[in-house]
Amino acid sequence: MKRIITAVLLILCIGTIEAADLASADFIDMLLELPGPVSPVIYGDSVVFTAPSTFRRVGISFAYEGFSRVYWLQKLLIPRDQAEIAAEGKKKNIDPNRDSGILFHVQAIPDGIKELDYRMIIDGLWTPDPLNPQVITGSGGIKNSRVTLPAQTKVPSTVDNTTGTLRFSFNAAPGSTVTVGGSFNNWDPFMYEMREISKGSYSLTLTLPPGTYQYVFFFMGERYPDPNNPEIVYAKDGKMVSQAVIR
Repeated sequence: MKRIITAVLLILCIGTIEAADLASADFIDMLLELPGPVSPVIYGDSVVFTAPSTFRRVGISFAYEGFSRVYWLQKLLIPRDQAEIAAEGKKKNIDPNRDSGILFHVQAIPDGIKELDYRMIIDGLWTPDPLNPQVITGSGGIKNSRVTLPAQTKVPSTVDNTTGTLRFSFNAAPGSTVTVGGSFNNWDPFMYEMREISKGSYSLTLTLPPGTYQYVFFFMGERYPDPNNPEIVYAKDGKMVSQAVIR
């Protein structure tokens, strides 16, 4: 239950972001297991940046965007034990969460970038990341921090289908149950279960006649559009779904 509540808190903090499945159990476990603010952590197709929550406000800005945008780190809140809350008796406005001591930001890794250069703004002052030992001198002699990124491999996408087939791909925790449903099977969430072809990587190929198809993945009771397919549309019920064409 605690992890479910924490997942909701993380989703509220993160909002919508083009990155790995940030609500997955693996991602939540990774955040909760951090001993405190640490050097940047590469997680899937994202980088997690942290800072102490003792700072009033911390932002981060990236060289590939020309340092034109500041992303503000969010506070990681952890639900308090019910016994601890009960011990406070009938106090008003009891906070059900506690500060983990960590501020964090999750940044999707841009395509084609081997080194992610950035700098922080901590309580109003621009500075390299004090937790990252890799510091470089940028233009104008300004010191920036750098994260060296691993080689990126292209994940097969549904839109890369061959004639007469749709190939679905999805990443989740190893040993999960992932299914796909869409306009080709009346949105049945149980008919087509994906196969785990490697640790945490799921795939399924369907042979279908030519046409335009809408679909979603079903994982842990939730619907997910295809993170590897940029073609997103709204279905008749108003929900976002992925769309692919067989010619």
